[in-house]
Amino acid sequence: MKTIRHLIDPEDFTKKELDALIALAKKMYLNPEKYNSICTGKILATLFYEPSTRTRLSFESAMLRLGGQVLGFSDASTSSVSKGENIADTIRVISNYADIAVIRHPKAGAPKLASKYAHIPIINGGDGAHQHPTQTLTDLLTIHMYKASFENQTVAFCGDLKFGRTVHSLIRTLARYNLHKFILISPKELSLPDSLKEKLIQNKVLLKEVSTLEEVIDEIDILYMTRIQKERFLNEADYNRLKGSYILNSQQIKNAKKDMIIMHPLPRVDEIAYELDKDPRAVYFEQAKLGVYVRMALITKLLNVG
Repeated sequence: MKTIRHLIDPEDFTKKELDALIALAKKMYLNPEKYNSICTGKILATLFYEPSTRTRLSFESAMLRLGGQVLGFSDASTSSVSKGENIADTIRVISNYADIAVIRHPKAGAPKLASKYAHIPIINGGDGAHQHPTQTLTDLLTIHMYKASFENQTVAFCGDLKFGRTVHSLIRTLARYNLHKFILISPKELSLPDSLKEKLIQNKVLLKEVSTLEEVIDEIDILYMTRIQKERFLNEADYNRLKGSYILNSQQIKNAKKDMIIMHPLPRVDEIAYELDKDPRAVYFEQAKLGVYVRMALITKLLNVG
């Protein structure tokens, strides 16, 4: 019986496999027509229990560009979840309707649970404040396109480092490469969890924690901005107190490197001023575009086609 591969955590793939995925995604970006029929006859199920724009639509775009089809839901209230059906039963049924599925869920671990009952490959499209592996693949491709290599880069993460699943996935993955240094910029209340800091130390990555951008801006090669996530707070007063902690603008990056890149997983609220959209170092909208091609590469790998 053929082994079913899933992507629940970036560490489900070896570094060699990650590099191969990034290389394939780049080929698809440069020559998309070559791959426009390799998923003909295949169906992707998109099961989104939590709101999404980029992840859901980029997956749908990816499958359609590969010649496949898409079914699913973008609001769990329109599915049998509203009747009390659990995720294990849902994925058992969906396995009869589709060849591969992507799941976004507000509860950490839900996609992993689904993978235990699925007869098709499962992709984690984001689970709570835990992981977002396909955003990590998108981020890796973006860095590769603009920096050519992950090695010897100083990467700064700014904003919500406590709840930011995109940060958690990317920082764990980049720690597997020969980076120069991580800089963590956040309010104390939103600092990176200690477990992840320990992982960085174990991987012998230099680590620097600060509370302001200005004191480190000239050191940064890759600046990864994140929003303060209202949906992760139990107390709205705490959110209102922290939401404007960092607002990146032209004045703040006047001493930054000319080849620094500014990334953001989006959506943006107020943490990047609109004036920066015209700065050549701002690559977050291209980053979103690249997400389609990396998801195309992932789908073909998990379906073992092409």
